[in-house]
Amino acid sequence: MAGALVVLLTACSSGDGGSGAEAGGRPYTIGLSNGFVGSEWRTQMVEGLKTAFADYQDEGVVDELVIESADTDVNGQIQQIRNLINRDVDAIIVNPNSETALDAVFREATQQGIKMFAIDQAVTSKDVTNVVIDQAEWARISAEWLAGQVGKGGDIVVVNGIAGHPANETRWGAAKEVFAKAGVNVLTVADGNWDQATGQQVMTNLLATYPDVDGVWTQDGMAEGVFRAVQAAGRLDRITISGEARVGFMRLWDKARANGFESIGVVNPPGGAVSALHMAVNVLDGRKFPAGKINGNTVHIPIPYTVDEAAFDKYWGEARGKGDAYCLDGSLTREQAAEFFQ
Repeated sequence: MAGALVVLLTACSSGDGGSGAEAGGRPYTIGLSNGFVGSEWRTQMVEGLKTAFADYQDEGVVDELVIESADTDVNGQIQQIRNLINRDVDAIIVNPNSETALDAVFREATQQGIKMFAIDQAVTSKDVTNVVIDQAEWARISAEWLAGQVGKGGDIVVVNGIAGHPANETRWGAAKEVFAKAGVNVLTVADGNWDQATGQQVMTNLLATYPDVDGVWTQDGMAEGVFRAVQAAGRLDRITISGEARVGFMRLWDKARANGFESIGVVNPPGGAVSALHMAVNVLDGRKFPAGKINGNTVHIPIPYTVDEAAFDKYWGEARGKGDAYCLDGSLTREQAAEFFQ
């Protein structure tokens, strides 16, 4: 998307942004800053947020959702957030491009009384409440599975996401520790940029360089491409692949099961934005997080579930009618979100 997309979910607005019908109260105006649109996961994230927002809007809780969504760098995302500040929103949900580089603009927002929530990956700023799954735990689940498959002394290659991106670095840091502890040899690490076509090309190159590799650890957004590269090389029976909880990969997995292929997909829910919206409404209503529900500035929401061979039939039966880009999902309900507060 070349520029910022502003979505107005009302026929008309009050004209005074976040002040709504009553200053400091409902209805609330919510902003979203999304600095990366190069994956289907992000599209699903935005659409899910819009759907949940519409439910709140029907009840008069919120009035306008302002979405800034574009492929951009840190400076571009700073401008996105300033645009939302200028729209006088009450809260901003941000999927951040950096763990630390947005701190100054986060402070600008909070000084204007705007509540800040980070999703998908945590940031360090104390001006922000992180509403995230534990990305390290997300990575450990599939890394431990792969380590168990290839065994001590097994040789693997890694196809990561975008180098330097907070979620990527957190995931790989955790997975690397698992492999070191298990005695698994990581031959090389390459970047697939969370893109299926790039992941496929990267894996094709790795297979040419490392013909005797035992396994591949990859992140969601690339596993289908990795699978296709290994399949084209005729090596599905010899290389173990960590997969993803996405319909396109699961469709390939399903067809290969007859030949003994197994994999794993840990759900990384696009619905995290919906969970953050529920949290934002509670905070704007004046509710507080008790000490036992927040770790520093981070609220960890549960990883919804994991798809493995034992659970495959259950989740595939629910998902098979979706498009290949659909990510298996989950979010807190309003009631579950309310349980995090006093």
